[in-house]
Amino acid sequence: MNAFRFEAVDARGRLRSGLVEAENARAVMERLRADGLTPTAIDAARERASGASIRISGAALALVTRQLATLVQSGMPLDQALVALTEQADDAAVRTLVETLRTHVVAGESLPAAMSRYPRAFPLLYRGLIAAGSESGRLPDVLARLADYLDARLALRQRFTVALIYPALVTIIAIGVIAVLVTYVVPQVVSVYQQSRQTLPWLTQALIATSAFLRETAWAWLACAVALIVALTVALRREPSRARLHAWWLRVPGAGRLIASLDTARFASTLAILVGSGTPLLRALDAAADVMRMLPLSRAARAAAILVREGVSLSRALKEQRVFPPVLVHLIANGEQSGTLAPMLERAAAELERDAERRLAWLAALIQPTLIVAMGAIVLVLVLAVMLPIVTMNQLVR
Repeated sequence: MNAFRFEAVDARGRLRSGLVEAENARAVMERLRADGLTPTAIDAARERASGASIRISGAALALVTRQLATLVQSGMPLDQALVALTEQADDAAVRTLVETLRTHVVAGESLPAAMSRYPRAFPLLYRGLIAAGSESGRLPDVLARLADYLDARLALRQRFTVALIYPALVTIIAIGVIAVLVTYVVPQVVSVYQQSRQTLPWLTQALIATSAFLRETAWAWLACAVALIVALTVALRREPSRARLHAWWLRVPGAGRLIASLDTARFASTLAILVGSGTPLLRALDAAADVMRMLPLSRAARAAAILVREGVSLSRALKEQRVFPPVLVHLIANGEQSGTLAPMLERAAAELERDAERRLAWLAALIQPTLIVAMGAIVLVLVLAVMLPIVTMNQLVR
């Protein structure tokens, strides 16, 4: 089977376009005419329409999901909703993706099966939620929940990016300014003092020695940095090394609680969508554990799933792991007792996200003045190292 891109006109004179799989162009023409369309152009599709090459951004995926949820909730058939999405899409990759999805759906495939052809565009969790909604007959509700989930993830990521931009910029600028001062500016100024054959203060001598050392070993430092990055990349590909690194991150004061709150919020919100869509709890736990990025927390979630499979309640299973925040455990216990587990999971996710934002604001408020003070102290040392010989020479002249 080959892929062909077509343009055709329907009975009302409206232009239709899309992607269809057939043995040859004649078969495509016959299929279009059978559907009441008059073909105007049929061309072989490019390789970029293959599932391995199509990828869209997180923002584009969130927008497509929101639009599809709105159209399906209004009662529009799925194939017509996909046609409307194609007409509304501004991005070429999104338009191609939606066109191919509609082609597979019209050909008889389910929406989850069509999405599974494009793993780089639709993550595993996304496809799993769509499949759960299709199986339970609640696809419109699942799409709406999924759109809310993607929007919330995107907004949280943007807030964290904005909060970290200033410290990152201050750090980069500080390192660059200090490197230029130490390796270029200071040696030019201090060389004047060396020609005077005066005994220089110990701070100035230390600065000269440091500058000379850094200039002579610059390539070695660069090589060490590259080697460290390569070693870290290789280590992160191995699960034991990645688990040890994640465990160390979780033990870092301040930052560890922040990372744990973010990962647990992701777990709770994913579990809320799955449980709310009618997915069995054990299957939902396995899927929610997959979205956790910290291996110690993911392993704890899988251990909790084993206890739940043995008949233990979810709140007790999570509590026995001793790594999940108490607010998550307490709200899940309330949800189990009242029969409102999905709403309580959503509330727990919201509480954990707010806790993470508070911790991030605290860390940012602590890091920013710390960086400024540290840069000021370094600049002060550099100024003293340059000015002390001048003061000494003035005293000798007097």
